[in-house]
Amino acid sequence: MTEDVTSIIADMTAKARAAARHVAGASDAQKAEALLAAAAAMRAAVPAILAANAKDMEAGAANGLSAAMLDRLKLDEARLEGVASAVEQVARLEDPVGKVIDRSERPNGLVMERVRVPVGVLAIIYESRPNVTADAAALGLRSGNAVILRGGSEAVNSNRAIHAAMVEGIVKAGLPADAVQLVPTQDRAAVGALLKAQGQIDMVIPRGGKSLVARVQDEARVPVLAHLDGICHTYVHAKADPAMAEAIAVNAKMRRTGICGATETLLIDQDYPEPSRLIGALLDAGCEVRADDMLMELDQRTVPADEEDWGTEYLEPIVSAKMVSGVDEAIEHIARYGSQHTESIITSDEAAAAQFLSGVDSAIVMHNASTQFADGGEFGLGAEIGIATGRLHARGPVALEGLTTYKWLVHGSGQTRP
Repeated sequence: MTEDVTSIIADMTAKARAAARHVAGASDAQKAEALLAAAAAMRAAVPAILAANAKDMEAGAANGLSAAMLDRLKLDEARLEGVASAVEQVARLEDPVGKVIDRSERPNGLVMERVRVPVGVLAIIYESRPNVTADAAALGLRSGNAVILRGGSEAVNSNRAIHAAMVEGIVKAGLPADAVQLVPTQDRAAVGALLKAQGQIDMVIPRGGKSLVARVQDEARVPVLAHLDGICHTYVHAKADPAMAEAIAVNAKMRRTGICGATETLLIDQDYPEPSRLIGALLDAGCEVRADDMLMELDQRTVPADEEDWGTEYLEPIVSAKMVSGVDEAIEHIARYGSQHTESIITSDEAAAAQFLSGVDSAIVMHNASTQFADGGEFGLGAEIGIATGRLHARGPVALEGLTTYKWLVHGSGQTRP
């Protein structure tokens, strides 16, 4: 079986490499046309996609998937319309391929240009969320790349239905079907084969739980673009407006608890005037609050936090809460326990906000906004392929520009090197 899987992946990567050359040379209009046709095909296939998703939801419930995982898996007409709309938004974004990043002329007359080009062949390995099938296909194609998709077994039927609609649109626009391929087997050996496909896959992007991302980062022999945890913080400063602080804190934790941008730790300044009201708002919203000793005294409904809580990504209606002495301690806590994903400060003090924004070393740092905005669509990037927390190539929400690299174009007029 492993031999068969290796052969399947080898065949897919060879086809993707050939398709990547075709897509890299496609015009802006042709790539946009392909995605608009794919969105139309997806809308036409709504009944089939929802029927496929119902099978996945039934199997997921029978297999004991958590509420957070089932929420990620679930599609309905509104969510599917959102997926199709996101594909259309990507189609309408500016094509990054061919964009001149910078241009300079050397004293000898040589003109140097850095120009954006596609990365090549992308492998996207993901779990639960079937919308990733459309998002990844759209972003990969729009940025001139070929994409190999390997979704989780929980969403196998949904992924196949969405992929079929995407390919229908791609082919209608005259681009090769192999530009977006879905791994046909759920054998875990397929992931290993993708991770070892040096020279055939140019970048791997995992989207899923900690165990998946850790495996990809440990085993990959090709470059990886990823984040491991989403341990996000909201810090309520002493000069935060109480109504604003409550609204943001509740939204940041409770809007959707299972996404990577959900706040997992609430830091409250010791001089903030309404800490009891803030903790109460979260508790009243149905959130379990695991608090330090000082905050536990404010509301008997809280439970004690331990050391492990400060570094836990709950992805559930649970938040850890700690009182800090000021901006410096908030920054130190985030540096020690955070995952460099998304952090927010709530304050009317511009100096405190500036200190926090410059002092926190995370991919996304916010002022007076919910961490749930950590999303490519909210950043105006269309759909996103994921949030990157590393320091190389791309950081934060990764969309079209993050799926390109660059090459140098040198224009001469007969120069020779002395």
